[in-house]
Amino acid sequence: MTREENEKRLAHLRNIVLNMPELPGSYQFYDDEHQIIYVGKAKKLKSRVSTYFHKEVDRYKTKVLVSKIHDISYTVVKTEEDALLLENSLIKKYNPRYNVLLKDGKTYPSICVTNEYFPRIFKTRTINKKLGTYFGPFPHIGAMYNVLDLINKIYKPRRCRQPITKEGVEQKKYRPCLEYHIHNCDGCCIAKQSWEEYQENIRQAKEILKGNTRELGQRLYEEMMKCAAELRFEEADRLKQRYLLLEDFVAKSEVVSHTIQDVDVFTITDDDLRKNAFINYIHVKNGTINQSFTYEYKRKLDETDEDLLTQAIPEIRERFGSRAKEIIVPFEMEWKLKDAEFFIPQRGDKKHLLELSEMNGKQYKFDRLKQAEKLNPEQKQTRLMKELQLKLGLDKLPYHIECFDNSNISGTDAVAGCIVYKGMKPSRKDYRKYNIKTVVGPDDYASMQEVVYRRYSRMVEEGTPLPDLIITDGGKGQMDVVREVVEGKLGLQIPIAGLAKDDRHRTNELLYGWPPQVIGLKSDSELFKVLTQIQDEVHRYAITFHRDKRSKHALHSELDDIKGVGQKTKDALLKAYKSVKNVKVATLDELATTIGTSKAQIVFDYFQSQQDSQNKS
Repeated sequence: MTREENEKRLAHLRNIVLNMPELPGSYQFYDDEHQIIYVGKAKKLKSRVSTYFHKEVDRYKTKVLVSKIHDISYTVVKTEEDALLLENSLIKKYNPRYNVLLKDGKTYPSICVTNEYFPRIFKTRTINKKLGTYFGPFPHIGAMYNVLDLINKIYKPRRCRQPITKEGVEQKKYRPCLEYHIHNCDGCCIAKQSWEEYQENIRQAKEILKGNTRELGQRLYEEMMKCAAELRFEEADRLKQRYLLLEDFVAKSEVVSHTIQDVDVFTITDDDLRKNAFINYIHVKNGTINQSFTYEYKRKLDETDEDLLTQAIPEIRERFGSRAKEIIVPFEMEWKLKDAEFFIPQRGDKKHLLELSEMNGKQYKFDRLKQAEKLNPEQKQTRLMKELQLKLGLDKLPYHIECFDNSNISGTDAVAGCIVYKGMKPSRKDYRKYNIKTVVGPDDYASMQEVVYRRYSRMVEEGTPLPDLIITDGGKGQMDVVREVVEGKLGLQIPIAGLAKDDRHRTNELLYGWPPQVIGLKSDSELFKVLTQIQDEVHRYAITFHRDKRSKHALHSELDDIKGVGQKTKDALLKAYKSVKNVKVATLDELATTIGTSKAQIVFDYFQSQQDSQNKS
């Protein structure tokens, strides 16, 4: 598209916007093929849609959307709720490319109550509303089986699949199956159970599926007492068994408070990169939680949490058929619903419900993350690199990270270590050890500068790829000296971060920038643990090298200075003569007996030359 064509396109769109009313409604954006690519809602159509065409729009994804728009249409409605519902229905119908889409829980089963003459109740993963009424979906399979087991024990709905008709029962066409003989069915197909009684059982079963267990239990109790008063003891006993089963089921359910009659609870949890959001829904009926479900939404245009929740609430309520008048949410909502009110609890049972919903959302996020990373182990490393990139504002993914540390005792045997992490994993073949050559005494800053200069000047000379991030084992001081070398002497642009420790020598903060600023990281986060692991690894590597070097000095003897004498010869001499002093005074023949003529001559000549030098001095 040429510049002139683009200007013409934008002028056409702005003209449409200018003629829009300041009324509630839904708007639709079309591409060059007149396909709907985005559906939105607005309290005031003109004000909302005009924001897409402001010059100061700075969100990249929104700019991409605007560049694809070739036409706009809109529908005016009476209320805000109508705008929400219209947007929801249009998104379902057209599945626009740039809209947030609800990831359907088709893998979760529901419970179906069929529309047959004698309805069946069973688990299914296929939704066909022509077949019957559906309850669910159930994310916790165990809870679903508990409900089914309760219904089967109390009401004994038929489990056979044969089509049963009124005429067939009257004409005695059917024969009872095994379920009847083992008392799992009361024999509706052979008229052992009346149609009216069966339908009443199904009605009560639906009440259980809706969560109205307390009301149903109260009715069963009253009916049981009535039968007992009328001396119908067998019927009263049958009702008593149902009542006890129902009470036992309710006792095992999550009871919140008997004062909470009908409430919806919604919370939203973001993933670490704010690409996806997890919206948890809890429905409380008669003081008992009867639904808890988490949906995943994928952000398309960097939508806010309120945007996502505003879209999700009507859609989820519609799916579960909720008519609750009170909706508990975690923050203020700009949009309003006609038949319900939003409420933000500060304390009590409703606050507990909000926290429970948040906990479920976080757990679902954790489970999804672990499941994905189990299938693709590299995904975790990529996620952590992206999180670090986001935290530090880096231009590229920090795939190659290097970290330095010094080790010495009062300046003696001074060494340094450089460890390399690639893809958030240690690359041990790239580790390097350095003996400090130019620094005298315990000067950590000068030692760090020497090592960093040697490291990166050589990498530049050899054309080796430079790291994406340098991490210093220390705070502002270490970062400053490294920066002087990397940017000052070498003229390289490598991001530098620092890991500072507290008084107890435990890592407590990540520093970055100039001047260095503390980067907010939770101490229990995975990224913080990896950074701490990097710091511990470089410290281990440097101090191990230092100990090895110190040990060699401690075990050093004059025999180590004789060229041509190896470890085996040295061991043989020390075994035979017990000390270097005895080796010095041994004759050539004595030495030859132990280590052979040639080696003996080398050792004898070395100590003779030493003695001659001492005599001359």
